[in-house]
Amino acid sequence: MPEWGYKININNQIDLDFNDKKYLQKLIESEPSVKSCFACGTCSGVCSAGNFTQLSLRKIIALVSRSEIQDLSKELSKCMLCGKCTLVCPRGVNTRNFILSARKLLNDIEIAK
Repeated sequence: MPEWGYKININNQIDLDFNDKKYLQKLIESEPSVKSCFACGTCSGVCSAGNFTQLSLRKIIALVSRSEIQDLSKELSKCMLCGKCTLVCPRGVNTRNFILSARKLLNDIEIAK
């Protein structure tokens, strides 16, 4: 059979209805303002660590909402906790506290294992 240069990809769709939302709920309990984030990217624009790494708060929130916590530790370790993102957020999300809460949650999960 001739190869035409095309292939069928496996469906990579994520069905959020079936994800375990307990980690997201715990983070929302510790920092309720994160619910008002609409992923505008202002935090990424002023991020000092983002100038040197691929740190993105939007990616962190997406990982938590998709329950992909195995990749979360690597992303959270990039943050320097300078607080610039909290100062410029148009919705008033306390991003610094969100990062700290996410780090604490991951630490608690590691201890529980």
